[in-house]
Amino acid sequence: MAKETISITDNRTGKTYELPVEQGCIRAMDLRQIKTGADDFGLMTYDPAFLNTANCKSAITFIDGDKGILEYRGYPIEQLAEKSSYLEVAYLVMHGELPTKAQYDDFVHRITVHTFVHENVKGFMDGFRYDAHPMSMLASTVAALSGFYPEAKNVKDKATRRIQMIRLLAKMPTLAAFSYRHSQGLPYIYPDNDLSYCANFLNMMKRIGESKYKVNPVLERALDVLFILHADHEQNCSTTATRAVGSSEVDPYSAVTAGVTALYGPLHGGANEAVLRMLREIGSMKNVPEFIKRVKNGEGTKLMGFGHRVYKSYDPRAKVIKRTADEVFEVTGKNPLLEIALELERIALQDDYFMQRKLYPNVDFYSGLIYEAMGFPVDMFPVLFAIPRTVGWVSQWEEMITDNEQKIARPRQIYTGQTRRDYIPVEKRA
Repeated sequence: MAKETISITDNRTGKTYELPVEQGCIRAMDLRQIKTGADDFGLMTYDPAFLNTANCKSAITFIDGDKGILEYRGYPIEQLAEKSSYLEVAYLVMHGELPTKAQYDDFVHRITVHTFVHENVKGFMDGFRYDAHPMSMLASTVAALSGFYPEAKNVKDKATRRIQMIRLLAKMPTLAAFSYRHSQGLPYIYPDNDLSYCANFLNMMKRIGESKYKVNPVLERALDVLFILHADHEQNCSTTATRAVGSSEVDPYSAVTAGVTALYGPLHGGANEAVLRMLREIGSMKNVPEFIKRVKNGEGTKLMGFGHRVYKSYDPRAKVIKRTADEVFEVTGKNPLLEIALELERIALQDDYFMQRKLYPNVDFYSGLIYEAMGFPVDMFPVLFAIPRTVGWVSQWEEMITDNEQKIARPRQIYTGQTRRDYIPVEKRA
């Protein structure tokens, strides 16, 4: 029977080392024993952007990018999107199992009673300029919550952790809606706890003069599906940021703020906005062939919404979201950019150039079209990503906090600067 080890011969010294292999990995610290002498620090790995480094063990989300598989706690994303609700999925992500009816009702109740925020939060938000980006306001107000709940710093106590996680899930839609209302110069709308999670968010976003906002059930369900698809996605940039900041044992509001700010970047939460910009740049169907030609010739043009760092086949979320788009457009009317998007997809799935490079549609390709059809401005797109991803952030954060192998994040570096030199008085410097 083959041994679960790997042998490494150091050609500098001629010594051979046998290192254990665990779940397809070797421990980076095992490399430290490989030295050229007593004064040698030991071998390190160099991995910019962590392209081939596992920084944790996690039981939350499984991805097989080559096969296009995404599972939360073992459940395929396709089944959850079809049969579940966002809050049921949130319970699953947090607790590891789908809830019983009694557990689900209790979970929904606890989320519902924590949707309101302290009145001082409104005053804090009023301090922003009228044209402040909603994502900037969201990040700031999430961070401010740590000041309202000082007990949150007791991260080793499970009961204290869990109430903060509930609060974050409950208050994130309220803060998100407040940030939008502020940017539009509209009065804030308080939560309506008779409504579902998604319907309540739409109510806080869109209600103007009605005493009761009537939420279209198709759009409510579409938002629920989009939230399910974005609940977690393994060790992405914002989740890694949340884990890294949380490793200092700071309160979860501060850790999640790191996730929000990482998501703010155009390479992460702003990707669907880039798709819309691309579609508008193309303008009409007749311009698609020329655009494709420029992409293939490398003329500074990228096919946005195609390809993914992880998925090397069709993003499973994109398949679900395409069906959701059809349902939304039945209510809102077709987005005029849809025909261009469908033609781009048709070409990319048939053209050897894109197939060889494994450039398949990802979740961002259709999500922006849906959000725009539902009346959300582009600035709100990353905010709409942050709301559902909150459950992933807090669950990953708690998993990190309770993992005995984890310590405060502190990567190594390869120093490339000057060697030691003596200080020169300013009058003697050339």
